[in-house]
Order: sequence, then C-alpha cells, then structure tokens
Amino acid sequence: MVVVEVPKLGKEAATKAIKEWGQPKSKITHLIFCTTSGVDMPGADYQLTKLLGLRPYVKRFMMYQQGCFAGGTVLRLAKDLAENNKGARVLVVCSEITAVTFRGPSDTHLDSLVGQALFGDGAAALIVGSDPVLGIEKPLFELVSAAQTILPDSDGAIDGHLREVGLTFHLLKDVPGLISKNIEKSLTEAFKPLGISDWNSLFWIAHPGGPAILDQVEAKLELKPEKLRATRQVLSDYGNMSSACVLFILDEMRKKSAEYGLQSTGEGLEWGVLFGFGPGLTVETVVLHIDEIRKAQRAEGPATIMAIGTATPPNCVDQSEYPDYYFRITNSEHKVELKEKFKRMREIHDQEEVHALDRGDLERKSSCVRIHGALVGC
Repeated sequence: MVVVEVPKLGKEAATKAIKEWGQPKSKITHLIFCTTSGVDMPGADYQLTKLLGLRPYVKRFMMYQQGCFAGGTVLRLAKDLAENNKGARVLVVCSEITAVTFRGPSDTHLDSLVGQALFGDGAAALIVGSDPVLGIEKPLFELVSAAQTILPDSDGAIDGHLREVGLTFHLLKDVPGLISKNIEKSLTEAFKPLGISDWNSLFWIAHPGGPAILDQVEAKLELKPEKLRATRQVLSDYGNMSSACVLFILDEMRKKSAEYGLQSTGEGLEWGVLFGFGPGLTVETVVLHIDEIRKAQRAEGPATIMAIGTATPPNCVDQSEYPDYYFRITNSEHKVELKEKFKRMREIHDQEEVHALDRGDLERKSSCVRIHGALVGC
C-alpha cells in the first residue's frame, strides 16, 4: 500500500513546490526523496521521477528508514549538492504515511501506543539551489550551515524496527530529558562562530516530537512561548509527520510572517535554527538566514530554499483497493480501545511516562481524519 501511496503523496507536494518555484521541471538536476514508510526497489525516488515526468538522467538520492531527524538531513544533503554543483536545482521530498505503524494496543508495548497517538501523515517538498535567478526565483531561507551529531548516553532512546508486523517504534520515557539536556551544546556549536548566544533572538523550526519534548526544550532554553508557536501549530494540526514535520513548519512560518506583514519569512527576524532529532538519538542542527539584500540581486551565497509545497492524504482511502493489507481492528474499535488503554496507563504507570499525550492529542489522533484513518476505510 505505502509503495503506491507514498510517491503519490510526494507528487502532490512536489507539484506545488515546482509551481511556486516558477521554473520548468526540466531544470531540476537532483532529487532527494526521504520516507520511513516502507522499503522498495526501485525506490520511491524512481516512482516519483516517473510520476512527475522528470528527466531520466536526474541524479536521485533515496533515503529510507531515517526517522524524525531526516528533515534536517535532507537539507544538509541538498545544501552540499546545490553549493558544489554549479546551477544545480535540487527537489527535496519527504513523504510519510504511518499505516505501517498501525496495530492493536498491546500491554507489553505501551511505548508504541504513544507513538501511534502522536504520528501523522503528510508530505512536503522544497526546491533548493544557490544564486537565485533575479525576478524568477525567490529566496525564502538560506541554509548557512548544517551539522549532525549523536547524543551521549542515548542508545535505545528511540528505536524503530521494520518487521513482518510492520514498523515498530519504541520510546524511552526520558527522551524529553535527553534532548533538552543536550540541545544547548548543539546550538552553541552552531551559533558561536556567528556571535549569537541569545536563543530568543532566533526564529525556531523545531521538530515537535511531542508536547513533552517541546515543553522541556522551552523551559531549558528559557524560550518565550511564541518561539515555538509554528511548531506547536503544526503538531496540533497534523501530528508528528516524522521527516516532513520541519518542512511543514517552514511553510507555516513563512505564510504567517506574510499574513502578519513581517519583514522576513522568519517572523521578522534575520537568523533562525532548524532542529531535528530522531533514532539514535541523532540530532540535526541547521542554521537559517534571511538576507534582504540578496533578495534584490543575484549574488553568490549559500544554498537557499526557493519554494515549499505540502500535502496531506484524503480523509479516507477505501481499504478494498488494498485487499492484501489487513488491519487487526477497525477504526472505531481502535478509537475505543485506545481511550481505554490510555485510561489504564494513567492508572498503572507514572504520569511522566505518558505525559506526551494530552486529551486533544488522543481524540485527534484516534480519529480517521489524521493518522491511521487516512488509509483505513471509514
């Protein structure tokens, strides 16, 4: 099922990004496709090349099973490609459908229940290149630097395994603490060369993970509540869409900035950070910049995001289209059992272990509109 639907959803997002970009798709030189939803050969990159009608010799990069930090990874790779291949225009696509994680509640794997309640479906696409063409290509966010690191003492904090039952996720309850404890070190390493140490002076594109993670990061860095507004909005509207999440947040921020008449796509600010984390614990830190001078002229500079497109699946896809894909329980049964399971978890386990879920998350994520129902007959 995901072999078909992941590239199709990616096509929707890519089509929007290409339209905004304003250049013919024949000028796309590289394609980066990222998904944690399944594995196939030829891959989703091949399928998307066919669906979009890209040139057969476009240079493709397929990234499977990276997890939630990969929204930063694709930007790091796109930056390297754009800056080291003159005239390159890189189409970046992250497409995630979480049906492969869907299964009935299990008393032995309560941590996977938290993941099921938070995960969502979505695809996002970007066009990345250096030296935007004046009057045609519009720089949105410059990619100044990008770094990846593994957090110390974090083995097993977030694990995912592709097995016969699908994709299983396992989360330790101290994930929020591990991230918040180490985030300032990553920020300091990224921004010290720029002389920036006030984290409230930045605009923030943070992978949401879950409410508990955002709360602890906000407290640790003493961020003003509005700093994570775009992140919390995307989490509330769509859930945790793994690699696609930070790209959705970029889109949310630039649209709200325009709506409010702010002077830059980054909430009126010049510098920002894109922060992603996932299995490992692996962390990606991307420094973003908005240069108003470069917007008015063609000039050499770092790789730039020139267009963004997003897409979410329709509310329901008739399961009869995929007769060989069997869910253990119906959507309505899942909704009831999930609520009962959550109730028992609160009675039996420490509050800290399950506080990543609040009532809004539970009610929204157990409905067919968001996570699992996007691919379950309703």
